[in-house]
Parts: sequence; C-alpha cells; structure tokens
Amino acid sequence: MMLEPWEGLRVVDLYAGSGALGIEALSRGAAWADFAEASRQALAALEQNLEALELGERAEVWRIELPRGLGRMREALERADVVLLDPPYGGRDARLVLEALDRAAALPAHCRVVLEHHAKDDVPEATGRLGRIETRRYGETQITFYGTRGPDAPRSGESQA
Repeated sequence: MMLEPWEGLRVVDLYAGSGALGIEALSRGAAWADFAEASRQALAALEQNLEALELGERAEVWRIELPRGLGRMREALERADVVLLDPPYGGRDARLVLEALDRAAALPAHCRVVLEHHAKDDVPEATGRLGRIETRRYGETQITFYGTRGPDAPRSGESQA
C-alpha cells in the first residue's frame, strides 16, 4: 500500500465517525492520531473505541464541524504525515474540505492526503498545493491520494505562465 509502513507516523482522521481509519493506523504503528468529528453520537463511539483498545494516550479527539472548523486544527495539520478523509458521499464535502485544508494549514512537504469518496463525487485533480497522485476504484468507492506540491506550485486558479 502507498502509505505503509505506518511506524511513527502522525495521522489526522477527518470525518472520523467511530474512528475506524485512524484506529487502524494506530494499530499498525502510527505514533499519534488526531480525530475530527461533529456528531456527538459518533464522538461517543470513537472515545469508547479508543478506551477499549487502550489507544487514548496516542490520540486527541476534536469536536469540529468540517470543513468550516478546520483552522482550529492548524498545528495538528502542520505536523501530519497522513490526512485521512472520509466525508459523506454525494455532496460537495470532498471538494470543500480539500480546499479548506490548503487554506487552514501548511501541510508538510511529505504529507499524503487520502480521500475516500463515491465514484460520482466531484473531486479535483488539484487544489491549492495539493495535487492528485493516484486514484484507485473499488466498485462505487474510490480512494484518491494527494500529495503536497512545492511552495512555488501555482495555487488553484493561478496561471502557470
């Protein structure tokens, strides 16, 4: 897999739900995970899962409405090795959160953003300094990998003159 090995990585899990993606990363050796979720019910399940698996000391849970509240996680994003995104299918959230990531923080040059989305969702080739690396399709689900482009890369809407 494109992200392995997980050993020592700092992970940010956005739209975390019950935390399955970030918890999987922690179980494979990630050093730290920040989880962001808006739903109180999902947050309760996430916190129970972290406690049951004794992973709470390697995680922080954020109650944040995404993508609007992403700026509150600036420091976590600036230290991230991997950002996992699993927004609701069928809306504009995938595109909006990718754009918000670029505005909210300076992701490290080595950071990878992994977006799970429906095959029909409108996801950009690039946005700001995030550029698509690869897309894999699994039935109606797609996983799109983005990487950070250099500081001189044009931002969305800028010409490459």
